[in-house]
Amino acid sequence: MSFRRSLGAVSGAVVLGALFAAPAHAAPSPAPVQDFLAGQLGTLAAATPTTVLVHGTDIAAARAAVDATGMALVTEFEQIGVAVASGTAGQIESARTQPGVTYLEGNSPISFFDETSNDATRGAEAVSTLTGANGQALDGSGVSVAVIDSGVDPTHPYLQDADGGSAVVANLKSVCLDESTQSTDCVLPVPGFLDTDTISGGGHGTHVNGIVAGRPTTLSDGTQLQGAAPGASLVSISTGAVLLIVGADSALNWVLENHDAPCGDGVPASTCPPIKVTNNSYGPTGGGEFDPNSATVKLQRALAADGVVTVWAAGNDGGDGSESLTNPPGQDPTGGILSVASYYDQATGTRDGVVSDYSSRGDATDPSTWPDLSAPGEDINSSCRLYLPICSTGLAPQNGPGPLDIGTFNTISGTSMAAPHIAGIVAQLFQADPTATPAEIEAALKGTTYRYTVGAAYSSAGGYTTSFDKGTGLVDVVAAVARLTEA
Repeated sequence: MSFRRSLGAVSGAVVLGALFAAPAHAAPSPAPVQDFLAGQLGTLAAATPTTVLVHGTDIAAARAAVDATGMALVTEFEQIGVAVASGTAGQIESARTQPGVTYLEGNSPISFFDETSNDATRGAEAVSTLTGANGQALDGSGVSVAVIDSGVDPTHPYLQDADGGSAVVANLKSVCLDESTQSTDCVLPVPGFLDTDTISGGGHGTHVNGIVAGRPTTLSDGTQLQGAAPGASLVSISTGAVLLIVGADSALNWVLENHDAPCGDGVPASTCPPIKVTNNSYGPTGGGEFDPNSATVKLQRALAADGVVTVWAAGNDGGDGSESLTNPPGQDPTGGILSVASYYDQATGTRDGVVSDYSSRGDATDPSTWPDLSAPGEDINSSCRLYLPICSTGLAPQNGPGPLDIGTFNTISGTSMAAPHIAGIVAQLFQADPTATPAEIEAALKGTTYRYTVGAAYSSAGGYTTSFDKGTGLVDVVAAVARLTEA
């Protein structure tokens, strides 16, 4: 199914140089429309507004189209030339013929990829045996990871530094979720201590943040845990429980505009490091076709050009290779955009496990849809609180280090848990080589994975030995660092 369905008649005239040029009075061909929005417009009542992303040749063209059609501006993604607006079907149809408008996209729904510390990545070995370019243990220090998710509890014991501070250096909330928003400032800072994960559907983000950068912690039963990058800093951008693409894209756009100084220009990098990677454990249910015209793809490509890696959960729709069920933006071939499948060690602690049953598979005949690599995603123990809905579904609640930390850790499964392993590992790689490009980070990761064999056979595609279910294999941090830093 194409994401560029046309709603109106398009001229079939062929232009052959000046001889057959269209007359000056000919109407411009209407801009293409995303399938999701086309479906909306077909059923939308005449006076009922909906949210639309108006793509222009630049932001001035997109802004002018919104003004000319009488739509209400919601926000702008200036660097990629997109204006988000609220308008009726008639106004949206009119916007298609405005000068400079190239594409119209709807506010499509998305969801978190959860199903209900692992030594397999060699991440803990890297922390204990390797040193970054900053002379510190290779724990992700000096790098911030932006986690776009349901929110975070910055006071959780797993996210506390030894000096009493929090791993969360910036706490923000995306508020442009739908056309009810009146402000064009879509991502707002909130107090650093505020728990943004205490809403319906909460818990997912706190768990994911802990997987990325949970600090070394000993639970009440003696269990020792730490995140993939236990020295990295966290920038949490909460989308809440209402997941629509405008809210998530607003978060990506905020990272694009603020990654160099996420806490503001007056805050030194030693306190609040630059963002070098985003974690995105959400997407449409059932996968879908990759849409290079979408705002999401334009944003992540702009981030890659600015030196920021984008990590996507592959999805939790399983599959058998007969069709692609992987998360569409993760299919982007741009270097530094990664799709992560879920690896399950079957509670053996070994590197010869399996791909999780729920982990989304690509189309076996189309390598562009395959995950890039795998990371642990099943039965992952991380920060939770039992009163949060998603945390309450975990099967093995444990108490934290303090006497009041009852049920503050739990296991959850999903590619949502696999992606933040990779996001944390990317922070480690940038600490090892701060000059690396996103494409070089991807090459180091995919070129050194451990090829566990259960599942689909590996084949050669895109310069790698890879597979439609597990990508190039299980991430190996120590080997990836060696590849990235070799002379």
